Amino acid sequence: MQMKITLLGTGTSQGVPVIGCQCQVCRSDNPKDKRLRTAAMIEWAQYRYVIDCGPDFRMQMLREKVADIDGIFFTHEHADHTAGLDDIRPLYFRKGQPIPIYGLPRVIHNLEQRFDYIFTNENRYPGAPRVAVHLLEPHQKMVLGNKTLEALPVLHGKLPILGYKIDNFAYITDAKTLPESTINALKNIDLLVINSLHHKPHKTHLNLEEALETITQIQPKQAVLTHISHHMGLHDEISRQLPKHVQLGFDGLVLEI
Repeated sequence: MQMKITLLGTGTSQGVPVIGCQCQVCRSDNPKDKRLRTAAMIEWAQYRYVIDCGPDFRMQMLREKVADIDGIFFTHEHADHTAGLDDIRPLYFRKGQPIPIYGLPRVIHNLEQRFDYIFTNENRYPGAPRVAVHLLEPHQKMVLGNKTLEALPVLHGKLPILGYKIDNFAYITDAKTLPESTINALKNIDLLVINSLHHKPHKTHLNLEEALETITQIQPKQAVLTHISHHMGLHDEISRQLPKHVQLGFDGLVLEI
């Protein structure tokens, strides 16, 4: 069954353009150089799931004309991946039942502290949404409709986070290193979306060289780069430098497998 992946955002925690920056990327008129915070949407049959829910979630849902989702998978707790959780309210009100959310226990605990009014059952604010919590562990598998999802361990610097694999598609963001077990789980998949910050070394993110080395290890049929900084360079210029099976992602890019 065909699966549709939409890159809702492909930028870093500051987005692109960066506030106050006058570099050529931030001044570019090319829509592909304008990047909201990183997130993705996966659709097949009657199912629709989102990976991460950052501060641009509302605009991403409006742009894609989304009226309903079946759940949100969180990679980790950083604000650029979670700060839009309150914006699930219209989706919750329309659905009439809690929105399923999935993540590591540490991540869910962090959300419970930051968005306590969403999780509490006492003296609830009537305008608050509700969520249904599903805790995940590395390499845990679950069936979604007729597809199997696997939560993959990833290291964001020293912070353990999750990537996700569904059938022959995998989504990895904010990675610095991938454990051998994750590399093995991803070998020869059809489509890999993976982060690539910019050209210089970084403590917690893959740079372009490292991302390409990781892609070579995994050998996907197709790879798309995401979580891209304005320091990477202009979209069209960088795209011309990439191997044929590697694509520089951009907001709104639709991939089908």
